[in-house]
Amino acid sequence: MAKKIFLLLGHPDKSGISGSFADAYEQGAKEGGHEVVRMNIGEMTFDPILHKGYRAMQELEPDLKRFTELVKWSDHFVIIHPVWWVGMPAILKGLFDRAWLPGSEFRYMKFPSGKRSMFWHRLMRGKTARIIIASGTQPWLVRLLPGNVNAQLKWGILWFAGFSVSTTWYGPSENVPEPRKQRWLHKIRELGRRGL
Repeated sequence: MAKKIFLLLGHPDKSGISGSFADAYEQGAKEGGHEVVRMNIGEMTFDPILHKGYRAMQELEPDLKRFTELVKWSDHFVIIHPVWWVGMPAILKGLFDRAWLPGSEFRYMKFPSGKRSMFWHRLMRGKTARIIIASGTQPWLVRLLPGNVNAQLKWGILWFAGFSVSTTWYGPSENVPEPRKQRWLHKIRELGRRGL
């Protein structure tokens, strides 16, 4: 069954391995008959800093409005990013800080008194997401480090909003031998072809 897929390259430079992953996924998804719209974060124009938190409205730039429209439009949301300092690039976190606002992808429940509850509506329920990560270190080794490299994006952002999330992780991704890189790209193209 054909899906509407929103593909976000979360590396500011599309010429590296993360960009190759995005190209492979996009190619496979189109071959599979899916409708794909792609955004490259390095080509987006927005202020990644939420200057006053939620205390003041910060107008969304056109690229952020387009981003939120595509999240709502899609059946399946794919995010590809590198691991930098045991996390996602700051600009990718800034994208979600700015665009993932209460009432858009999630909404807190309120008590009859009007006070905010600790519970929330997950407004993206029924949608799926896949995170594809490239790390310079072996994935198993990064998993041994304190904290969880993938927790913020997988659980704190996507799951929180209602997405059912899967993760695919490749590494070490620096100076990777060409045969291994081609195996990775083949697997990613197949994920795209299947809309997974």
